[in-house]
Amino acid sequence: MATRTKDYYAILGVTTSTSDDEIKKAYRKLAKQYHPDRNPENPAAAEKFKEVAEAYDVLSDPDKRKKYDQLRRFGGLGGLGGSGGFRPGGAGGPTMGGDGRSFRFDDVGGLGDIFSSIFDFGKKTADQPSGPTRGHDVEYLVEIPFKTAVRGGKVRLSIPINEECATCNGSGAAPGAKSDLCKECNGRGTITFGQGSFSVPRPCPACLGRGKIPREFCPACSGRGEVTRKKRISVTVPSGVDTGSKLRIGGQGERGPQGGPPGDLIVKFRVKDDPFFERDGLDLKCEVPINLAQAMMGSKVKVRTADNRKVVLKIPAGTQSGTTFRIKGQGVEKGETRGDQLVKVTVKLPDKLSDEGREALEKLVEVEELKH
Repeated sequence: MATRTKDYYAILGVTTSTSDDEIKKAYRKLAKQYHPDRNPENPAAAEKFKEVAEAYDVLSDPDKRKKYDQLRRFGGLGGLGGSGGFRPGGAGGPTMGGDGRSFRFDDVGGLGDIFSSIFDFGKKTADQPSGPTRGHDVEYLVEIPFKTAVRGGKVRLSIPINEECATCNGSGAAPGAKSDLCKECNGRGTITFGQGSFSVPRPCPACLGRGKIPREFCPACSGRGEVTRKKRISVTVPSGVDTGSKLRIGGQGERGPQGGPPGDLIVKFRVKDDPFFERDGLDLKCEVPINLAQAMMGSKVKVRTADNRKVVLKIPAGTQSGTTFRIKGQGVEKGETRGDQLVKVTVKLPDKLSDEGREALEKLVEVEELKH
């Protein structure tokens, strides 16, 4: 929960008025700077990379960004620090994080519905049916190689999944321990925050929606009623996905309480940048340098494709720097359609000429001047 209280705009070095494209550029710049591959000996860089990725995950999603902006505008992020998340509390309200500060939802006013739409407080209330219910969906962000996005492939994931604690069956109580009526919600399992038409019921954070607080917490889940485990799964990435694309995998989310059906896993992709290619829809752009002689007299050059094959590209005599050539069918594959590879050639001039080179060039100049 604490990660959601960060100033994501400050992390990316942008403002609330920054466009989506500029946010994407800011993210790419910082991701390159702090990528673990570039900083193998710097653990702080790896943490910064995760923080940048987390900020981009929220600000690149229009719906999440809108809700996040609402929280910032109404002060919904203030005072919600800490690293431990919620733990069950007493009548004085729940404790957030590990710093001992208390937080009462009455202080939030009409922001409860906005707040809870981003941060999931509690999963079961006293008013909800006690029988089997469907598990929650889980959204997971995964970074994939550029080639996998272009051509498709498989990635192996290790996903943290919250499940009902098998020791206490979700009650949060130690085996045999008694529970007392929650004084915060008077056993209803919900509290209402806001006033009038803005009044919204939400799961009580003190008892986590159960209506009772155990006298002794379950040792397996520390009273939360759920435990976190790693689920390992192999995911087939469709060809043509881009940053922000999502894939829903049925039945791979959280296990349903009391034997209910599991939720779904929603995989959100972030595509790594490639040092050679740049994507433009279904086309792939790249740049290939040639020398002056190749440009003037014509030549053949080998160009790498997204499949790591070499394609021979014919350069006509008199080719100007900046000319773009099209290689059909070597772009991004999506369904039955493939884009093209666009190769821009740039003429590289030598910094220095040898005596022989200078003499040959002078003769060329003389010959061309005589023609005119």
